[in-house]
Amino acid sequence: MTAFSTIGFLAPALLSAFVAAAGVAPAPAAAVQDLYSFCRQVKNDDTVRPYSHELYSGTVKAFKKLFPDAKSAPQEQELQTQANYRCMNGKVLACFVGANLPCAKMNAARDNPGADEFCKTNPNDDVVPAFATGHDAVYSYKCASGKAVVNGSAWALDERGFAKKLWAEVPRR
Repeated sequence: MTAFSTIGFLAPALLSAFVAAAGVAPAPAAAVQDLYSFCRQVKNDDTVRPYSHELYSGTVKAFKKLFPDAKSAPQEQELQTQANYRCMNGKVLACFVGANLPCAKMNAARDNPGADEFCKTNPNDDVVPAFATGHDAVYSYKCASGKAVVNGSAWALDERGFAKKLWAEVPRR
């Protein structure tokens, strides 16, 4: 069993279905020859870029930092479907898409139409599920008399608006 399946990552086909169902189409990112140099130059770039084999070693180290309990390192094919990069403060950061692990910039709006709709048909549920709020919602919600009510924050954000605990620096070596 691989580290990805051990911690519940989506298979590539399910990931595509998740992205389509969430209504979020990944925008194609411009190719960058040397992402380390690019990030040092631009400092911050919120473009989420796909996996690059040139960053394999550092990507595996970032994975191990984010998932210290994983039994093994991810395979190349798993990295191709789940690893993403962006630049912050001149550094390359990695995130690994999976079940309830969004690598996109988070939705910090307190008003959530999906939660509102869910609560109309589930007027007193204690939890509004992520499929209703969107996996990128910062806040968690409950239903009170048919209305969505914020009852906590699911994600702490970094200064660029991404979930802090989902991103780790990709060391050069």
